Amino acid sequence: MEKSESKVMAEKEKEELQDRYIRFDWAIKRLLRQKANFDVLEGFLSVVLKEEVKIIELLESESNQEMAEDKYNRVDIKALNSKGEIVIIEVQNTREVHYLERILYGVAKAITEHISLGEGYQQIKKIYSISILYFDLGIGTDYIYHGQNHFIGMHTGDRLHINTRERDAVVPRLPSEIFPEYILIRVNEFDKVACTPLDEWIKYLKDGTIRPDTTAPGLREAREKLKYYSMSVKERRAYDEHLNVIMIQNDVLSTAKWEGRIEGLAEGEAKGMEKGIAKGLLQAAMKMKLAGMPLPVIADCTGLTVEEIEMIEKI
Repeated sequence: MEKSESKVMAEKEKEELQDRYIRFDWAIKRLLRQKANFDVLEGFLSVVLKEEVKIIELLESESNQEMAEDKYNRVDIKALNSKGEIVIIEVQNTREVHYLERILYGVAKAITEHISLGEGYQQIKKIYSISILYFDLGIGTDYIYHGQNHFIGMHTGDRLHINTRERDAVVPRLPSEIFPEYILIRVNEFDKVACTPLDEWIKYLKDGTIRPDTTAPGLREAREKLKYYSMSVKERRAYDEHLNVIMIQNDVLSTAKWEGRIEGLAEGEAKGMEKGIAKGLLQAAMKMKLAGMPLPVIADCTGLTVEEIEMIEKI
C-alpha cells in the first residue's frame, strides 16, 4: 500500500528536524572544546588553511570564561596545533566598531602571552587568526579574504627572503612564515552552490545545513556530533534562547539604522543622514539597555561609549 502524501510529508519533516545542526558559534562554546570533538575543528582548519591540521590542546581564550556578554556578540577558541602554531577562531555575530584593530590586538596578545620572559625571539609562535563574520565588514566581491605580511621590492617587485640561523645553518625564510595570517570569512556573502569542501563548510556556517553525502573533512564528524536533537532539553532551551537574542539584537540594530537613514533623507542633506543614523543607534542602545544587555556589548554594537550609554534615559 502506498503511503499517503501527508504521511510522506510528515516523515520528511521529521527527518529534516532530526538533521538540524547546531550553529558553529554555539558548538565552539559548548561542544568543540571537548577533546573527543577535536576532529570537527581539525577538519574545518584543514580545509581553510589548505593543509592537514592536528590540534594538540586548547589554550585559554576570552570566552573560556562564562561571561554574560559571550552569548550576545562573539565567541572564540584558541588552539595549539601539531606544528607548535597558534590558531585563533572567532565568530562575530554583529558589527563591532574598530573590528580590525581588535583582531590585531588579539593576535599581538597571543604572541606575547606565549613567549616566556628571557626566551629568544625565535620562540615566537606563528599565529593564524580566522574570523567568521555575520555582518557586512565592507565592500568586496568574495566571501573569504586572506591577509599576510610580505616585503616587496619597490623597484624590482621581488619578495624579500630573510636569512635566519637554525641549527648552525643559515636558512632563508619568507616573512610570511613568521608573521601572523588573517582570514576573514564573510558568511552572508556566500550565495553559490557548494561544490568544494570549503564551500560546504561556508554553507554550514551560513544556514546550518550539511549534505548527507558530504566528504568534507570535519563535516562528516559534525553530522554525528552537532545534531540539535542530540542535546538535552535544557541545552536545547539555552541554544534556542541564544538564537533568539542574536535575532533580536540584529533586528534592533537594523531597524534603528533604517529609521535613521529615512529620517536623514527627509532632511535632504548628508548631515541629516548622519544625524538620523546617530539617533537610530541611540534608540537601539536604549532598547538593548532596557532588555538588560551588558553595557560593553551595547558599546561594541553601536559604537557609543559605555559612559554615553549609561547617560541614556529617554530619547
